Amino acid sequence: MPDILAPGQERFRRLSKEGAWIVLGQASAVLGSLAGVRLLTELLDPAAYGELALGMTVAGLVNQTVLGPLSNGVTRFYAPAQERGDLASYLSAVRGLVLAATAVIAIMILLAAAGLLIAGKTQWVAIASIALVFAGLSGCNAILSGIQNAARQRSVVALHQGIESWARFLLAAALLLWLGATSTVAMAGYALAITLVLGSQYVFFRKVIHGKGAVADRSSWRRQIWKYSWPISIFGAFTWMQLASDRWALERFATTQEVGLYAALFQLGYYPMSIATGMAVQFLVPIFYQRAGDASDNRRNAGVDSLSWRLTGIALGLTGAVFFVALLFHAQIFRLFVAAEYASVSHLLPWMLLSGGVFAAGQTIALNLMSQMKTQIMIAPKLITALLGVALNFALAYWYGISGIVIAGILFSVAYFVWMAALAKHEGITLLLHETKKES
Repeated sequence: MPDILAPGQERFRRLSKEGAWIVLGQASAVLGSLAGVRLLTELLDPAAYGELALGMTVAGLVNQTVLGPLSNGVTRFYAPAQERGDLASYLSAVRGLVLAATAVIAIMILLAAAGLLIAGKTQWVAIASIALVFAGLSGCNAILSGIQNAARQRSVVALHQGIESWARFLLAAALLLWLGATSTVAMAGYALAITLVLGSQYVFFRKVIHGKGAVADRSSWRRQIWKYSWPISIFGAFTWMQLASDRWALERFATTQEVGLYAALFQLGYYPMSIATGMAVQFLVPIFYQRAGDASDNRRNAGVDSLSWRLTGIALGLTGAVFFVALLFHAQIFRLFVAAEYASVSHLLPWMLLSGGVFAAGQTIALNLMSQMKTQIMIAPKLITALLGVALNFALAYWYGISGIVIAGILFSVAYFVWMAALAKHEGITLLLHETKKES
């Protein structure tokens, strides 16, 4: 009997250890973020904080359209490359793709600077340029972290997640105290912090990940990663429009000060929900990808599908619990984590948490489809719900200001979740029918 139980006990011990590292890393990141909100809202007035939030939307463009999709593709194909014993070719392909992406970001920086100068918005040139540099460095860091997570190097990933969150806000605060309380200085602190973290990440990466052997056919891996990633890049552009439109709608129809108030609300409400679900997703991504393999086996895909739905149920349950807690204690939460001048929007915190939680549940379903390499069928729901979100943001910001933006976020999240759930359910039924035909 001990011999029979030993493999299961060993697997449980290993998974428990990995889960503990993920909880440690994500918890440290959340605490760093919350501490950072408190610190920066004390040092920056709502208008300057709003400018910083608008600058971060520029960084979001790179993440959603260039390095974010590439990071997804790189992470997805680590397990197949390892199974085939061809990590050397895989890593060579990754290096080539990252260099190409870096060149694209450099062109974006030049075009953004030139466009702002021509438009006479010279005050935005510095923060936009620094934001794009920050985004490029963050994306490279995410790629290294994704490979290490796929390789189950949980401790390395957790260490850098925690360090990044704290370093970003602490260095930003230090520069604000030294050079002055402006949004550009804060963004420079973000860029400096991610530079240090990326350097450390690379050192650990070289020690842990080894692509032994000759490079056989990197072009094949490059094509596979590109085929997987380009649909994510396409709908990533629309996702970015939806994510950025809330702040720019407020900037257009209200004031930069209201953008700052909303940014604080977003970081206390939407961001923690994303992190909480991201904790589970980070734990399960390599497990999903290893179980699915190259996604050619319907039985393996069905197992991933079942696991995904269980995770979705947990995400929705967690969302309901924190929603009711925030209804009761939103004022106290704001007093603890945000400067007093931001407290006027605390009553919207429960609804922001609800919006973030429902969207995060939709993302867990998307992970199921990505594990089965069905990124192309996600294009339509991603594009249409994103455009719906943009329209809702501008319309409701015009009529109701910050409250309207929160309502728009809830409507978008529900629409996204329902469509992704319907799509995944349809694919699950298709898998079941294929298996039934085989057995008969």
